[in-house]
Amino acid sequence: MKKVAVVFNGGTISMKVDSRIKAAVPTLTGEEIMSMVTGIENYAEIESYNFSNLPGPHMSPEKMLELSKYVKALIDRPDICGVVVTHGTDSLEETAYLLDLTLKTEKPVVFTGSMRNSSELGYDGPANLAASICTVISEEAKSRGVLVCLNGDLNCACEVTKANSMSLNAFQTPNFGPIGIVDENKVIFYRDSIEKQHLDVQSIDASVDLLKCVAGMDSKLIDFCVEQGARGIVIEAMGRGNIPPKMMAGVQRALEKKVAVVLVSRCYQGRVLDSYGYEGGGKQLRNMGVIFGDNLPGQKARIKLLLALSITDDLERVKKVFEKGLYN
Repeated sequence: MKKVAVVFNGGTISMKVDSRIKAAVPTLTGEEIMSMVTGIENYAEIESYNFSNLPGPHMSPEKMLELSKYVKALIDRPDICGVVVTHGTDSLEETAYLLDLTLKTEKPVVFTGSMRNSSELGYDGPANLAASICTVISEEAKSRGVLVCLNGDLNCACEVTKANSMSLNAFQTPNFGPIGIVDENKVIFYRDSIEKQHLDVQSIDASVDLLKCVAGMDSKLIDFCVEQGARGIVIEAMGRGNIPPKMMAGVQRALEKKVAVVLVSRCYQGRVLDSYGYEGGGKQLRNMGVIFGDNLPGQKARIKLLLALSITDDLERVKKVFEKGLYN
C-alpha cells in the first residue's frame, strides 16, 4: 500500500464556528480532520503533519517558500509516493503556483481545502481530502506538476483560479477547464499538462506590487510603489493589455529606474498581446520594455515575478521567464 504525506496548513477545512463570536476560526488539528476521512486506510497509508494553522489571508510569500521546502523534504523520501497539502482557499492558488514553480519532482503534490467549515451542513473537507489522496496514489498523476483538487475537479496549479467566493466548485481553470476529475475514487485525466517551469529559489528578497487598472487612472500609484522600493510592479491592464494614457509616464519612470513592469489582463479569460498602437496601447508598452504575462491573473504574475527577481536583477532574464516561446 502506498504511503501519502498529508500536510495540514490551516484554512476553512480546519475551522469551526466559535459560539462566543459566532464566526469560524481555526480549531481542528490534522488528526481530527483525518479522522473524518472514513475508509481511507483501505486506499493508502497516511502520515499526517501539522505545518501551520493559518487562514488563507495570513499566508505570505516567505511562508509559501518555507512550505515548499517542507514538502520537498517529504517528497525526497523514497517511501513517500506523494503529498497532499491543505490550505485556505483565499490564497490557495498563489501558494500552489509557487510550489509548482519551485518543486521539481515527478511525484504528485495536490492542494486541497474546503469552502465550508466543519460547523456547516455539507462540510466538504473530508471528501476533498479523500479525492486528493486518491489522486496522489494514482500513477497517472505523476509528472503533472502541482494539482489542485476540490469538488471532484482536478486543475493545474499554474492554470487554476478561485472564481467564486462561496460555491463548492469555486476553483476553475479559465479558457481550458479542469485537467481531470475524481469519480468514485478513480482519477481520470482528460488532457495533458502544459510544459512546466522550474525556478531554483532559496529565499524571497524582492518587493513586488500589484495594481489594477481602471478608467481614468493616472501614475500616482505607480510612482508610489517605486518610491517605496518596489523592484517589480504587476499591472492588471484593460482588455488585451492596454492602460489609460495618464499611466504611461509612470510606467516609463519605473522602467528607467530598472523596475520590472509585468502586464496582464484584468479580464477573467484570454491573454495579453501588443495588438493596439494608440497611446497606452499594448504595442507602445511592449516597445518601452514592459513584460507581457500571457494569461496569468495578477496574483499569480506577482508570485512569478517575486521568484524571478529573487534569482536575478537582469530584466532580460526576467522577461525570458515570462515570455519564452510566447511572443515573437
